[in-house]
Amino acid sequence: MADCCCTPQPLNLATPKEIAAYKRALWIVLIVNAAMFAVEVGAGVAAGSASLQADALDFLGDAANYGISLFVAGMALRYRATAALAKGATMGIFGLWVIGTVIWHAVHGTLPSAFTMGAVGVAALAANAASFGLLYAYRHGDANMRSAWICTRNDVLGNIAVLLAAAGVFGTGTGWPDIIVAAVMASLAIQGAVVVFRQAVNELRHSETERHLSSFHNA
Repeated sequence: MADCCCTPQPLNLATPKEIAAYKRALWIVLIVNAAMFAVEVGAGVAAGSASLQADALDFLGDAANYGISLFVAGMALRYRATAALAKGATMGIFGLWVIGTVIWHAVHGTLPSAFTMGAVGVAALAANAASFGLLYAYRHGDANMRSAWICTRNDVLGNIAVLLAAAGVFGTGTGWPDIIVAAVMASLAIQGAVVVFRQAVNELRHSETERHLSSFHNA
């Protein structure tokens, strides 16, 4: 799902109360993502599911991203934008890793456990839906905030896709639905990385322009 670039002006958290509320939301989703990574990585390996393994790595990447967001929340725009660039790179790397996983499972003809995929997929969807609700208010924020929301949005879509893959594996008796879903998740990660990169680069340019103007006026 493409993320519209024609969004309202960036949301700036100016007060300590607003920043504190954003940090609380990030702490909650960080803990949820770290816990779901531990659950899904074991279930994905046990079930032989490419989509569950991809989702597990996504949970780990998101937990790290939320940690970065907590560190830079309230800092100057250039620091937040730089952090967003790193997070965009992480999202892109995740997409490439999933592509490699898809190829491996396609070559080996893996048949995953549809029951395990479905059960873990439901738990992951519930966790990400809660995170999505907490971060929804910050979807039009700067690149750092927006990247956190995009990660969660992609996770919800990915969880729904995993459930569809489980149904497909059960119905067809083949691993192709699982492989197709993993490929879709890779495309979401790469698309999200492009969106975050573009906004972060624009914000870095804006912060540099402001810095140069400030230096000029103070000279």
